[in-house]
Amino acid sequence: MSFWRQAFEIARKDLLVESRTAEVALMTVPFAAVGLILIPLAIGTDAPLLTDLGPGLFWVVVLLFGVLVILRKSAVDGGPQRDLVRLLGIDPAARFAGATLATSLLVLLFEVLLGPVVIALYNPALDGWGWLFIILPLVATGMGLLGSLTGGVTTSLGTRTSLTPLLIAPLALPLLLGATQALESLERGRSILPWLALLAAVDLALAVTGVLAARPLEEAII
Repeated sequence: MSFWRQAFEIARKDLLVESRTAEVALMTVPFAAVGLILIPLAIGTDAPLLTDLGPGLFWVVVLLFGVLVILRKSAVDGGPQRDLVRLLGIDPAARFAGATLATSLLVLLFEVLLGPVVIALYNPALDGWGWLFIILPLVATGMGLLGSLTGGVTTSLGTRTSLTPLLIAPLALPLLLGATQALESLERGRSILPWLALLAAVDLALAVTGVLAARPLEEAII
């Protein structure tokens, strides 16, 4: 099979597992929604304050609970599954691309399902909301790339998946910065192109790093 056909089959396999368990829709999203509901109880019901905090809290919750989506992928992709993929002759880079595609789509689904909850609870300003069609996929792609890359690192080191959040948290800071500043720039009527460029640059850097490191990481596992 071609490289992209291999990547597509890996992504299809991961999405098929999610369609059978529905962990993102039935567990992760409700858990994150409860977190968003509890925050106003802790800081008060000051409507202007909640409106200002809403976009930032949305991205923090996306990055933190997005780790659960990534860990779900690591939990189902165990040793026997990895051995089978190697025996089938799947290119490690194609496996990385496929896993990234599946995780990115799940994080994007998580973002879309969580959006109405933020709007209902925090009533944020929706000026320039059309840009979200670019911002949301960029952040979801970055999270998917981080998940696949850090998952490969922890697996090659023989460590537990609990180390993955410790690796993702600092590496995801540029994504958090770019997403929050992009929404703030929209609210203030400023250009968001520099922040979109930051998100795209982070995604590109992670993609290149992941593809180049895919084979060495897989050989380290063997």
